Order: sequence, then C-alpha cells, then structure tokens
Amino acid sequence: MPTSTTVRATVPPTVWLMRGRHTGTAPEDDLRATLRALKDSRDIDDFLELPPGDGEAPDLVFEARTRVGDGVVVRARLELAPATEDGRDWTLVAEADGRPWDPAWPAPAGMFWPQGPDAAWDADPATGLRPGTLHQLPEDDKAVRRLLRNCARSGTRIHVLVHEAMTTDERGRVPLTHWLPPGLRPLVVEHRAAPHQLRVVNWALRETGVEVPRGGALVLPGRPAPEGYDAAAFSVRAVFLDGTEPVGLTGAVRDFAALARPVPDGAQGALTALREDWHLLSVEEELDRQRALVAMYAEALEAMTKSRDLYREAAERAHEALTAYRESAGDPPGGGQPSGSSAAPSPLRQLTRTLDRFRPTAGLRRSGAAQEPDGRSAPSGS
Repeated sequence: MPTSTTVRATVPPTVWLMRGRHTGTAPEDDLRATLRALKDSRDIDDFLELPPGDGEAPDLVFEARTRVGDGVVVRARLELAPATEDGRDWTLVAEADGRPWDPAWPAPAGMFWPQGPDAAWDADPATGLRPGTLHQLPEDDKAVRRLLRNCARSGTRIHVLVHEAMTTDERGRVPLTHWLPPGLRPLVVEHRAAPHQLRVVNWALRETGVEVPRGGALVLPGRPAPEGYDAAAFSVRAVFLDGTEPVGLTGAVRDFAALARPVPDGAQGALTALREDWHLLSVEEELDRQRALVAMYAEALEAMTKSRDLYREAAERAHEALTAYRESAGDPPGGGQPSGSSAAPSPLRQLTRTLDRFRPTAGLRRSGAAQEPDGRSAPSGS
C-alpha cells in the first residue's frame, strides 16, 4: 500500500530564521538594554515589547525594525520561551521587505542581543555549542554518535564537520566563520575530528548516508535534508588548515544556506505571527493600514447594497408574478361566469367546496337542539 508523505513548508527566501538558547541570567534585561541602545544610536528604527499573552503564548515577545543595504526594511520578531534548567530558548524570525535575504546584510540577531565574546545567548539548543569557535569531537564513540544525531535535528543551524588529516598548529585553528558573510556567522557551528576519528565519524554518520572525506569536510544535511541536497556537492575532498581561506568549504556553506530548507518544528507559528500579527507600525504603515481598512469596508458596503437591491428586485418580481397568477386564476370583474362558460373554477372556490364536504348534513342539524331567534333553546315537548 503506498504511503502518503507530508510536504513540509520551506523557509521563504526573504526570511532569516534562527533558534538559540540563553544560558545566562535575565535574558530579558539583555534584550531591553540592547534594543534601547540601538534605538538611541539609530542603528534600528524602533522596537516594541508586547505584553504577555495567555498560557500557550511565548513568555515574552519583542519586535524591531531596521533598514539594511540600500534601504530595505527588515522586520524582526523574537520570542523568548519560559526558563528551563538549561536556560531560556528563543526563536528569531526576520523578513526583508520584498527582497531575498542577502547573507552580506548584518545578522538580525544583532538587533536584539549584545555582541562580544562573553555573550551567553547564542548556544545551539540541540547541541549546546556556539558558533564562532572550534568544537573538537568527544573521544567516546557513543558520545560522537549522540552529538551528530543532535546536529541533525538542530533545525536552524548549519553544522560543518572537518577532519584534520594531521594535528594542526595555531594557523589551522582559525574558525570557518572568519571567512563567512555576517548573515551566516551566527548560524554555522564547526566541528573538528582528530586524525584518528575518521572511522568513528563515518560510522556515526551511516544512518544519514553521508561520509566525511579523509582530510576533507562535509556540510551535514540535517533531518530532513533540504531539497536538492547532494552529499557530493557539499563535501570537500581536501581542506588545508594553514590559515588561508578554505574556498571550497566556504562556497559549500554558502550554497547550502541558499537551499530551500524545511521550516523547523514549532517555528511556523513564529513566521505566521511575524507576517499576520505585526504591531510595530510606522506612521506611513499605519496610514496604509487604515486606507486598506476603509477600502475593505467600502467594498463590503457596496456588496451589501448590491445584495439589497437584488433582493428588492427579486421581491418585486415575485409580487408581480403572484398578482398575475391571481388575476389569471380568479373570476373576471363584475360577477360570476358568463353563461355557457367552461372556465375552470378559481383555487379559492375549490377550497370552499372542499370545506363544504365537512359541514354537518341537514338531518344532523335538525336533530340538534333548535335555537330560538333570541338564542334560547326551544322546548322539546308540545
């Protein structure tokens, strides 16, 4: 029996999407302080903190608007979830107004979170690891497999696995994000496998159907893999860790980021809220919104008026038809039927004749008590 597959929505090309975890204390204070500072310095146009919603809503919601490139408006919405023992997860969705997202634009995370090496907001919720640094794989084989499984379900992050053919010196310890455009840097998490770990790594990757070349690198596909992902296209046969840009690997990361990636579980609501429940409107946007409402109400009023006129016209036609029917079925003016006429009796006359059949007969009326003219019963004897 054929099985039906569920088609997952993909992240629109105009959207930048990221999930993270704040592992410090009072992330809401970091958000408020950063947003106020950026507004005061005019690095963002404005921001808004929405009041808390019901129990199913995110704990806190912040909106911010800025301009990038040649004046492209970017709207961004950050949802901060309730605290857990691991920290507070957050989801950030940003969308450019009518333009595909350009990785050369600043990452929208900088609109909300403080920047710096001590930032505690950018941990990957699935692995706990952060971008902008090198993460050596654990020595335990099962821990390696567990880590790579978590990378596959990371959702919004791009995980890159590099196999070191030989132990690298300081020149080879430059993170890959050093050569990536600003819009990709917070999304890329880089893993390094020691020279002796190649067999363990490929054993752990068996279920995904991909392999890391010896001395090379691979952009992990995730689960589900983006449409158009081909392991051969996103693996690099040799990566020279000598402090120079690994052009093949940075190109593979850029190409992977350009694929239509599935919307992670639970992120569709944040994207819908950004588009349909946006509150931070400029004066021009508010005027456009009011004009749109006036136009909508005018169309609705016109439709109601047209419907009323059609109803009135239909009622008038029905009344005319009923009058014509009565005139055609009733007696002609001035009395009864002409002599010798064989016209059919009217419907009213037919109804009267039918009712006459149920009247008491003359014999039954005579056997009943006779009434005197003044309404008293006549005596029964002589």
